[in-house]
Amino acid sequence: MDTVLYFSVLLLTAVRPMYSAPRIVDLSHQQDDNAVSWPVNPPYNFTKLHRGFYAPFNIWLENNHIAMPEHMGTHVDAPVHTFKGTWRTHQIPIEKLYGPGVIINVKAKVESNPDYRVSTDDLLKYEEKYGEIPRHSVVIMNSGWTQKYLNNTLVWGTMQLLDSSTFHFPSWHEEAVTWLINKRQVNAIGVDTPSTDYGQSKTLPCHLIMGKNNVVGIENVANLDNIPESGSTIYVPVIKIYDGSGGPARLFGTYDDDPDKTNAASTATSSMFYTCFFIIPLIIKF
Repeated sequence: MDTVLYFSVLLLTAVRPMYSAPRIVDLSHQQDDNAVSWPVNPPYNFTKLHRGFYAPFNIWLENNHIAMPEHMGTHVDAPVHTFKGTWRTHQIPIEKLYGPGVIINVKAKVESNPDYRVSTDDLLKYEEKYGEIPRHSVVIMNSGWTQKYLNNTLVWGTMQLLDSSTFHFPSWHEEAVTWLINKRQVNAIGVDTPSTDYGQSKTLPCHLIMGKNNVVGIENVANLDNIPESGSTIYVPVIKIYDGSGGPARLFGTYDDDPDKTNAASTATSSMFYTCFFIIPLIIKF
């Protein structure tokens, strides 16, 4: 038995399984004075309460105060944001705040039409390429709008920031949102623009449909070109604000850039253990 154990340990230490570490992509803009928010909202406020040596504990100490709207920068719309009686921010089940990442790339269409709305046809074409959108997905429009983020005039598509009738930016069509909810039971729907309804919307139908169905909205998503259109997992860690209608989120996605390597590593590891604990003992016995 000592001989079996010796050879097993020797093989385990000599052959190291090759695990593939996942890629991680930050999908959030930073929160600061420039963070995009509806123009009528109060501004972001960051106040230094203490920054320096703190004699009572003989340490360097920093402590700040922040004040900001819930719906600012990269943030979540809780369903109650637009539909009374649905989930408030602290009530959103944690399992609804992540899912398979589905990135719908409409950048080419937006170039010629800043009022473009993602259609059901766009979703069907995505499925032709990548297969059926998984249930409980986090589906996000990539319009390329993130490149405009630090310029309010470009983000809102107007010089008249206090007149919402002049807004021009892309988003979702209500028929596509309805299809995602009814046909694919998605967890969340997002955009890289300021709203899950396009700039010229007068009635916010996508917000209403998502709210009514307890589907999370995500706005001002960043860095969508850095994550694959299919094959990722996206996490939506919104601050758990009690009684809130939304809140800022450090959105991020993970993916394996070499899935074949992961499968190979898994197979190699299984084979190694099988050899250690089944084949070697048989060889020594006979």
